[in-house]
Amino acid sequence: MIPLRIALAGLGTVGSGVIRLLDANGDLIARRAGRPIEIVAVSARDRAKDRGVDIGRFAWVDDTTRLAEAQADVVVELVGGSDGPALALARATLGAGKSFVTANKAMLAHHGLELAHAAEASGVALKFEAAVAGGVPVIKGLREGAAANAIERVYGILNGTCNFILSTMEAEGRDFGDVLAEAQARGFAEVDPSFDIDGVDAAHKLSILASLAFGTAPAFAEVETTGIRALLAADIAEAAALGYRVRLLGLAEAGPHGLFQRVHPHLVPVSHPLAHVAGATNAVVAEGNFVGRLLFQGAGAGDGPTASAVVADLIDIARGEFGPPYAMPATQLATAARADSGTRHGRAYVRFLVQDKVGVLAEIAAAMRDAGVSIESLIQRGRGENGAVLVAIVTHEGPERAVAQALEKLRGSSSLAGPPLWMHLLQ
Repeated sequence: MIPLRIALAGLGTVGSGVIRLLDANGDLIARRAGRPIEIVAVSARDRAKDRGVDIGRFAWVDDTTRLAEAQADVVVELVGGSDGPALALARATLGAGKSFVTANKAMLAHHGLELAHAAEASGVALKFEAAVAGGVPVIKGLREGAAANAIERVYGILNGTCNFILSTMEAEGRDFGDVLAEAQARGFAEVDPSFDIDGVDAAHKLSILASLAFGTAPAFAEVETTGIRALLAADIAEAAALGYRVRLLGLAEAGPHGLFQRVHPHLVPVSHPLAHVAGATNAVVAEGNFVGRLLFQGAGAGDGPTASAVVADLIDIARGEFGPPYAMPATQLATAARADSGTRHGRAYVRFLVQDKVGVLAEIAAAMRDAGVSIESLIQRGRGENGAVLVAIVTHEGPERAVAQALEKLRGSSSLAGPPLWMHLLQ
């Protein structure tokens, strides 16, 4: 049998994991793929680095962008970055008529449509199962398993770092900064964690899921994004008292008024499966009009799970299973208008840190009243270390625009000791 020859760019945690996986399961993979899958060339920044695997058996290419010229059938890109060498390699590979496998959600979020056009023009595969939720087969699930359904909504926990932080705060009552430091020490968070905790990583993944779910061109720039920096241990505790758990969710819906995409901390009812997803786990829910609710859950990162997803894509290519990258030809992907979040209806949790003085509650209540926000409950807690008082409001269902207007009325008020926190209640 003629092997499928692989050129591998990037020998970090995942790249080394791909080599170990092919070494360990090579015979099984060959039987499932119908042919052996063999790495023939590799490229990385440091040739001499000890990675715990033997790379001396592979041809070495110093310039990663030239890996497309190697005697290989498929190039696997595990370098990362939305532009730079990763994008240059993707363009060169597809332009040379070779299939391309990547775990690079940032590149796909920014350039996925271009690369899909290039792959289809060359008649080769562009696959990216590992780009969303690590080893969880959510891309294949949406692209193939749920292909007969009109997807009504897709949402989920898309960033393991944030979920580790939030679920640890919940379990141990600790503050955000303390848990973030632990996440960094344990390797769950980067030294600069901004992409994770500010929601950018989740937004990259959401734009890919939305494209697959709704047949629209990837639109990362249209994702409304808020991270978890502003959360306090007190917010987690208040949510628990109300029967909710806080999770950073990416959520996308398509409707008559356009495509809605948002990454935002939510209060998730304890009765919902996502409320019980803890640690660095990812979980995605897709709601189809015939299949109902589908839940995909598992390890969202790490060498084993992510390498598993990469090699699953290689098995598909070895079998000759290409298909359009985004479930339909790139020429048929619609350009959707951005839906106005202000018209969305729902309930909200709004938390204020206020000065301990007469009239503060009346000022907040008046702003809510004037904006047309109906208050379901109001909670006031005692002074914190800085003398501020926590006031938390849960609203009745209403338009999001009204809550935004109420907060705008309170902007700059001397009664506030800091900016308010607004979280949505998942419905």
